Amino acid sequence: MSTQSLTMTLTNDDMRFEAVVGSGHTIVMDDGAGDTGARPSELLGVSLAGCTAMDVISILRKKRQAVARYEVRVTGTQVDAHPHNFTRFDIVHVVEGDAIDPAAVARAVELSCTKYCAVGTTLASGALEIHHAYVIRTPGGEELSAEVLVTGPHASAAALAASA
Repeated sequence: MSTQSLTMTLTNDDMRFEAVVGSGHTIVMDDGAGDTGARPSELLGVSLAGCTAMDVISILRKKRQAVARYEVRVTGTQVDAHPHNFTRFDIVHVVEGDAIDPAAVARAVELSCTKYCAVGTTLASGALEIHHAYVIRTPGGEELSAEVLVTGPHASAAALAASA
């Protein structure tokens, strides 16, 4: 089993954060007021699209499909009330090229969503546990830490809100 990690740091007095991911790349996030980066919930769709897109184009290339252009469109439906959790994602793969085999595209999408895409299978499984903890550092270098809550698997947003 492998572990993926990142560090997110507040970079101003507003809501602008920079995340440095394990590969060393930086992603900027912000709220609507600051508007200097993507919103965190937007990045969930980006992660889903990126994961399945890389799978599907790789499979299509192995199947020798002459793809001239490829894009993935993701639409997420969120509830209006806090915490604005997603209830559905629709993913549409748009493939352009001469003599593209619909069966090859369908099989590539099927393999991505059932075998290869870690983001999609994690979201769809409902089996994810999220452990929430904190560390407080004092100016003197002391640390206080604790685990606050473990959410999932199969926890509904309404049940979590009711327990708070």
